[in-house]
Parts: sequence; structure tokens; C-alpha cells
Amino acid sequence: MNTHQTLATELDFPAYLLGALMLIVVMIFHGVMLLQISKRYEVKSYLLLAEKKFASVSVCFYVSIFLLFMSHIAEIVIWGLALYLFKLLPNLGDSILFAGSTYTAMGFMEDILPIGWKMLAVIIAFSGMFAFAWTASVMISMTKNFRQAYTKIHMEKLKLPSEIIDRFH
Repeated sequence: MNTHQTLATELDFPAYLLGALMLIVVMIFHGVMLLQISKRYEVKSYLLLAEKKFASVSVCFYVSIFLLFMSHIAEIVIWGLALYLFKLLPNLGDSILFAGSTYTAMGFMEDILPIGWKMLAVIIAFSGMFAFAWTASVMISMTKNFRQAYTKIHMEKLKLPSEIIDRFH
């Protein structure tokens, strides 16, 4: 029995189990947030373009980017809460700080997880890298309407005739 406990601890089995569960939770949260933010941006920016409120598209874009950023902060907090609730770290502040250091792959904190839980840091880092890549792809798709509005604003500044501006999609 003691050998099995040692082997499980040495191979970080508990970390894999908690990590897999939390990875699913965090990725579902991330996907829902990305979908909601990008969907709302797409609809709102399309309507603003139709109303020729080009500067408002920029505001909408930057608000959406900020919300995407905040979704990552929320995911760091979710990871931090898990570390704290499973009593892997002594206080909530250290748990969130460690989660943030690991999630961003900055690694500015040393690994303070207990023995048997070290692999969890790798899983947190993987979730962050995957989430950042996913967010980047959504941000790239969001730039279409932003670029269109930006170009139309500058066409108006050049005092081009409205029929030329309207033909630019």
C-alpha cells in the first residue's frame, strides 16, 4: 500500500486528475467567453458600420479586446481558487499569483506546489498557452470590421466623395 501511494505521488497522479478536470473547466469557460465577446463585437460593429459610425467601431473593438484580456484574468483566478480550495498553497493571494505566473509561462515564482502536485504547474502553463493562442485567432478575425472602419475614417478625412467611401467594403 505504501509503495502504491509513493508511486502515485511520485508520478503526480493527483495532479493529472485535478489538472485534467480544471483544464476542461477553464477551456469551456474560455470558449464561452470568446464566443460571447466575439459574437457581440461582430454584430455591434456590423451595425455601427451600417450606420456609418466608424469611430464607434474602434471603441467597440477596444472594449472587446479589454474583455478578452479580462477573461484571461478570470481564468488565472479560477486556477488560483482551485489551488487554494484543494489546499495546495497556504493562502489565496499566493495561489492566484502562482497561477498567474504559471498560466502566463512567465515563471517569475518558483514552484511552490507540494510533492505529488508538481505536474499541475505544467498543465496550468499549457492551458494558458492554448488560451492565448485561441484568443489571438479570435482577435485576428475581429480586426476585419475594425480595419474597415479605420480605413473609412481616413477616407473621410481625405474628403473623398461618399460614393467612393461607400464602395469600400
